[in-house]
Amino acid sequence: MTSSMPENFSELPLSPIMQRALAQIGWTKPSPIQAKVIPPALDGFDILGQARTGTGKTASFAIPILEQLDPLRVHPLPQALVLVPTRELANQVHGEFVKLAEGCPTEIVEVAGGKHMQKQLKALAKGVQVVVGTPGRVIDHIQRGSLRLEGLWCVVLDEADRMLDIGFRPSIERILRRCPENRQTMLLSATLDERIRDLANRYLFEPVIIDCSDKDVSVETIEQRFISVSPDRKHEVLLQLLEREEPPQAIIFCRTKIGTAKLHRQLERYYVGRTDRKVRVGTIHGDMSQPQRDEVFKALRENKLDILVATDVVGRGIDVSSISHIINYDLPDECDDYVHRVGRTGRMGRSGIAFSFVSKDQGYMLTDIEQRINRMLEKDPLSENVGKRRESPSTLAQASAGNAPSDQAQEPQPVDATSSESSVQETIQADLPFGSAPARRTLGRAKSRGSVRKR
Repeated sequence: MTSSMPENFSELPLSPIMQRALAQIGWTKPSPIQAKVIPPALDGFDILGQARTGTGKTASFAIPILEQLDPLRVHPLPQALVLVPTRELANQVHGEFVKLAEGCPTEIVEVAGGKHMQKQLKALAKGVQVVVGTPGRVIDHIQRGSLRLEGLWCVVLDEADRMLDIGFRPSIERILRRCPENRQTMLLSATLDERIRDLANRYLFEPVIIDCSDKDVSVETIEQRFISVSPDRKHEVLLQLLEREEPPQAIIFCRTKIGTAKLHRQLERYYVGRTDRKVRVGTIHGDMSQPQRDEVFKALRENKLDILVATDVVGRGIDVSSISHIINYDLPDECDDYVHRVGRTGRMGRSGIAFSFVSKDQGYMLTDIEQRINRMLEKDPLSENVGKRRESPSTLAQASAGNAPSDQAQEPQPVDATSSESSVQETIQADLPFGSAPARRTLGRAKSRGSVRKR
């Protein structure tokens, strides 16, 4: 796997019909994850890929799958299964498959909770080639007998770390144990922690390891600022910020469903009386039904919403490239949630800006975030005067090294963003004793049948 990276889709061994579909979408140059995943995936290798959201991961596995599907009349059972953590991501991945399949009749079904079960049952009964779904609903269909897995030759675990975060590991393993051993498995994740490595070691066979993660998790195209503000002035400062920025499209994150609904009502009342500027405000939180959430997401993607007030239900896996501003009205409890929230802007290399509201007693949370992303957030002029600037993450870390003599204390080294990809892959491979997957596994079905189907 040492071949040079293709700079254009035309350099990849794709069928003419796929090249036309890509041209129709307007894609000419593959993203790094697409350029690195598509060739070995077409050759049938198992894939362990790491890349942050918003880098084009979906197309990196959708294109190879679509290129190798047999016609439904030849292979009436599902051929590929894509597991995702949320209903919203299932809808998005399904839509991506549909776009890329343009020009060639392809049966793709989305199976997720909150959707009409009868429609899913009818679609599966008619025959499908690709199934995109959440683990819970997939197991439901398996138990009903409406989804048969014996014809699968490819399984994809998308946003695998998120699926593990929300407790889907038993369901994932239950599904994988029902799948044919001689299959191709692709696992894509934003992180490669010990849980992901263990899962990969159990279910992947000699995978090609691809690291397209940013060594610095704080993407350079995203400007990040904080605003010091007391809790009783947050709404006032938010309005000032929105008036100053006039964001083309923004997501405002709140911590709770109640707080999200309240802020949405307040912003609607504020903008409804405006005659100088029309601002459309929507909301998404966990108490909304799936059809309601789908309607809001559709409006967001079609630029029919200017401001979305939301909980972390949209903090990950939703790809809307037009988001220009992220506002953390409430700081998240976990630093990784901050990273994923901010990742809703700056998609596919575009620029973006993120603001975080921080109260006086949340300084430690801001410091934790800065240490996590290895970057200082700039203080916005809207900040209240709350005292002197905090120390830098490296200084704080050095101080916390604490009781060691000063002549022995060592300053923590920042993440080396220039380290070579090969060294990263060597480290991952050292930590992952791959090869203990089922002994009868061979290279995926695609390897034995040629790279590109003639469509």
